[in-house]
Amino acid sequence: MRERLLELLREPGTGANLSLKNATLRDSQIEEGQLVSTQTGRSYAIVRGIPRFVPPNSYAESFGLQWNKYRQVQLDSDAHTHISRARFEAEAGWTQQHLSDKWCLDAGCGAGRFAEVAAARKANLVAMDLSSAVEAAKKTLEPFPNAEVVQASLLEPPFESGSFDFIYCIGVIQHTPDPRRAIEKVVTLCKPNGQFAMTIYGRKPWTKLSGKYVLRPITKRLPQNVLLQMIETTMPLLFPVTDVLFRLPLVSKIARFAIPVANWVEHTGSTRETRYAEAVLDTFDALSPRYDSPMTAGEVESVLKRVAAKRWEFRRHPSIVCVGIH
Repeated sequence: MRERLLELLREPGTGANLSLKNATLRDSQIEEGQLVSTQTGRSYAIVRGIPRFVPPNSYAESFGLQWNKYRQVQLDSDAHTHISRARFEAEAGWTQQHLSDKWCLDAGCGAGRFAEVAAARKANLVAMDLSSAVEAAKKTLEPFPNAEVVQASLLEPPFESGSFDFIYCIGVIQHTPDPRRAIEKVVTLCKPNGQFAMTIYGRKPWTKLSGKYVLRPITKRLPQNVLLQMIETTMPLLFPVTDVLFRLPLVSKIARFAIPVANWVEHTGSTRETRYAEAVLDTFDALSPRYDSPMTAGEVESVLKRVAAKRWEFRRHPSIVCVGIH
């Protein structure tokens, strides 16, 4: 981490200032050390250049497993596609003109697929994740001197309210134990007139009848490495079957609803090998998390009203996409 990050960091919960102790520097970056609360005296470690505000093995550690093993699968820079960039533009819509030299938070960065898009647009980026996926994100963001990585919880972030000009949170909120509080944090961490973008799994009356949610009571309780091995073992059969079914005009919607395999046949710019790896990754992503609580637009809107967001709009997709101004 770079010293400029100290300007933003605060103790989670108390909001107290943090003082740097026992720092080890390499190439003008802080590699190891402790951040000590001036209020409670509690110490938070800096390990391999990443400030750590949570213990290891959190409820989100399935994401750490998947992103460290499949770090490069969804990165535009490695897959030689523009899929992540196109999704970022559709769901956040911020260009380099918006982000250049502005503080931007990636709330739930995973391996950094969207973080590298924002960093390439010259944002002063902080990529935050609860899980050990921060190790993957650190590798992804190595080319960007304007990017930092922090391991922390969105529900208890190590920042003061009003710290960021832009915040995006794509595909994360439904995987927290308190989605409403997560939405609140995304909005209130924005500066006055700061902008936010959130993508959340949408809930319809029939959502929980899908194959994914029928299986999840079992799969989320399996050891993560066992579940991943099961998916890797069965995918040679499931991938070609879904590759056909998911393309049939009259069958695809029913097949996608019933079969919990994330085969993105619409990703025409990807190679078959990349789509196969993504199918393994995203199927595990669907079946492994401890929490998966899709929401309605009305539920999201009730939180935005409570935290006095100035304005917002919903962009309809299979998921809820909400952008707004604090």
